Amino acid sequence: MEVYLDLVVILNFLVDFLLLLGTNRLSGFPLGAKRCALAAVLGGAYSGACMLPGFRFLGSMLWRVVSLGLMAVIAFGCSRSALKRGGVFLLLSMALGGVAMSFGKGNFLTLVLAAAGVWFLCRAAFGETVGGREYVPITLTYGENSASLIALRDSGNTLRDPITGEQVFVIAGEVAQKLTGLSESQLRAPMETLALRPIPGLRLIPYRAVGSGGMLLGLRFENVKLGSRTQSAVVAFAPEGLGRGEAYQALVTA
Repeated sequence: MEVYLDLVVILNFLVDFLLLLGTNRLSGFPLGAKRCALAAVLGGAYSGACMLPGFRFLGSMLWRVVSLGLMAVIAFGCSRSALKRGGVFLLLSMALGGVAMSFGKGNFLTLVLAAAGVWFLCRAAFGETVGGREYVPITLTYGENSASLIALRDSGNTLRDPITGEQVFVIAGEVAQKLTGLSESQLRAPMETLALRPIPGLRLIPYRAVGSGGMLLGLRFENVKLGSRTQSAVVAFAPEGLGRGEAYQALVTA
């Protein structure tokens, strides 16, 4: 059977791209299309290299695992949650291989349709949330400083600004330090810090949690990009950080 190298590269790029998108959807994370596309480029290049004379050894199981691992790092990064998504990606790849085998090898259209089917099932079955969690990208800008992070949509977040009554977002202390220049000790002593007024617009946000309560420092950010929309929002600073820092670094309202 005659096989065209360019067709193999394009096919594997499309399949890997759809599987990576499906992995993020299945895990409840933002799609991350750019990173997934970059990882899929590696997958396509690897598949093409396997067909070149002198590089057939790349088709062994060891190099297949290495390529999948590199693709996962590019698409998901390096963290505990990324490791879990890498495992999901591996399982989806194996599942797709089983589907392809059941319909016969060499059917390129079947592979693409099967990968698209995996993506569609992940979207239809899980929508934007998985396990009650939905993660969204958020970008905060303060002056010349900017930070891009992952936020958890939390329906239980009832924190409100006592002045305006609007709902308040929460970010981890390390992000607040990067954006505003406030130190960890200043975040841990909100009353004393507010009295010194180190930055304009600083305010106190009262909070209550299970077995605790108190004040958080907060600030209005005029340029908050949440998902695809940009808005103004009051943001509180949690000095202790948030519960799952490797997965999300902010809490936003549902």
